[in-house]
Amino acid sequence: QVQLVESGGGLVQAGGSLRLSCAASGRTFDSYTYRVGWFRQAPGKEREFVATMLWRGIRPYYADSVKGRFTISGDSAKTTVYLQMNNLEPEDTAVYFCAAVQGLGVRRQAQEYDYWGQGTQVTVSS
Repeated sequence: QVQLVESGGGLVQAGGSLRLSCAASGRTFDSYTYRVGWFRQAPGKEREFVATMLWRGIRPYYADSVKGRFTISGDSAKTTVYLQMNNLEPEDTAVYFCAAVQGLGVRRQAQEYDYWGQGTQVTVSS
């Protein structure tokens, strides 16, 4: 089992920045064989892909809507992944989730991930 805990959400004005964190733990977790993804879900909408990379910090991919504004990265201990969000827009308001799956292929669909955090709210005011 893998446990994921997100933090860092909050309220910010449009144009501002936030950094989300996702800490992984669990006896079976191995940063070299897992992929991490960030997803978000706004009220009344489906959960959508934001960004993904191999947990050890390589091969990032982004949704077109966040490319150039968001950056996914990891720490040197390879237990925490970050989502740096700059130039935030009201349309970025959502609950943000991190997710993990064992495997190295690129995965952009929520159903492809096995482990999920509890989510953290991001609200961007205009």
